[in-house]
Amino acid sequence: MRNARPFGKASFGQDRIFWLIVAGLVLVYAAAQGNLVNLAFTLLGLVVAITVHECAHAWTADRLGDPTARQMGRVSLNPIVHLDPLGSVMMLVTAITGVGIGWGKPVPVSSYRLKYGSRLGGGLVSLAGPVSNVSFAVVLGLIWRLMPFVPYLSTALFVISLVNITIAMFNLLPLPPLDGFGVLMGLLSVFRGQWAWKLSEWFGQLQRFGPMLLILELVVTQFMGIPVLGWLIGPPTRFFQRVILGI
Repeated sequence: MRNARPFGKASFGQDRIFWLIVAGLVLVYAAAQGNLVNLAFTLLGLVVAITVHECAHAWTADRLGDPTARQMGRVSLNPIVHLDPLGSVMMLVTAITGVGIGWGKPVPVSSYRLKYGSRLGGGLVSLAGPVSNVSFAVVLGLIWRLMPFVPYLSTALFVISLVNITIAMFNLLPLPPLDGFGVLMGLLSVFRGQWAWKLSEWFGQLQRFGPMLLILELVVTQFMGIPVLGWLIGPPTRFFQRVILGI
């Protein structure tokens, strides 16, 4: 397979107008609302969470025998490697409004190369993203709880940890294209009974409707006032908040 164009300075240079526009919108809105610090920490948390998340996918796929992501430069903690222009705009909308969804560039995975098979191996690759976010939140949470309060730094550690927890719980929803769907299919592949096969086939048929269901979930939450998303990810999110941050 021919390697893709390497990411880095060249990619950032070609997209610099887009990123300057995004940065300008952030500054204008934050200045108008008087909440530049909170907005900056939330946006930073989203960028860090998605970078850690996508890097974990790429690293795990490489360790399981598929070098595709590594060859494309995705085993990296450089955010530019993982940021998607539209997904970044949606991260900005999420940071401003508190409701929405952002995303990074999907990590390319050739599932047939994966150790343990495409479904179980794919499930492990999917699980790596949320696990990395929770693990990173644990590290930041420990620092936050043990260190004396330092203005801005303590707030940044708290917010980034909180965002990583939320991103992990959201991605574990068993809806395609979220990681929870891949994890579910991987778990079902472990069982050899006919019930597991039928269930996996049924969930597989839902795959084409996954994005629509996800958008519907967000629309119902935002415009109809029914907190479906809160019902689904609220309890586990609050549990990890108590365990990691003590709140």
